[in-house]
Amino acid sequence: MAADREEPTEASEGSAGAGGSRLTLDIWHPNCWTLQVTAAVPGGLLGHGVHHVEGKAQGRFTAYADSTAELETLVETIADSDLVDDVWGVDEPHQLADDRLAPGAAAQGIVVRYAIENSINDALVSRGFIPDEPVRMYRGREYWTVVVDKDRDAVTRALDEVREEMRADVEVEHIATLEDGVGSGIFRSDGLSERQREVFELARKRGYYTWPREVSASELADDLGLSKATVLEHLRKAEAKLLDPE
Repeated sequence: MAADREEPTEASEGSAGAGGSRLTLDIWHPNCWTLQVTAAVPGGLLGHGVHHVEGKAQGRFTAYADSTAELETLVETIADSDLVDDVWGVDEPHQLADDRLAPGAAAQGIVVRYAIENSINDALVSRGFIPDEPVRMYRGREYWTVVVDKDRDAVTRALDEVREEMRADVEVEHIATLEDGVGSGIFRSDGLSERQREVFELARKRGYYTWPREVSASELADDLGLSKATVLEHLRKAEAKLLDPE
């Protein structure tokens, strides 16, 4: 998948005035409890915002997993992290009847209190990178979809500043100008499962949705190590969720 990541390139004149860019960022940074926890146990997190409260960061998250037992382990691991000051639930752990609400089968809303200096949120937002979807955290990485009113040269400089300030690994998975029609709805695709998102994004990047198609479902299946039938099923479900988000 690494070969499909895109680095910002020089934009044409006036691109910032046309509405800026939308980026998907794959991020790792040190001393981050979300990365520590999701690398250690199954499940993941959706981040809905971080706020400064009495000198600490307080973040609102949805914790999710494939079962309530895995979800309980995930929340317990968060509470036990030496990078977390406090965690409390805003609801009870529950099974999900609708998988558009979170990628797993069980979920719980939580609030986590932790050191502000360990959050990359301010480093991004202060440079104009505004979250356009909940931040996805799983398998020891954070995935941010952001909009920014900068041309691509300015985006490159700002990301370099984030890397230096936070000692972070920041990879650009995708970048497009907003005038290209991306970013048509805030939070639109956050209900896709991890696998659905992976298959759909690869299909989009490889030209599966162009006419004529630049890649076949069989070729996507070979790249992903899946059967053609499985790839088509993931795409069908992803398309249904994106076309009918309600």
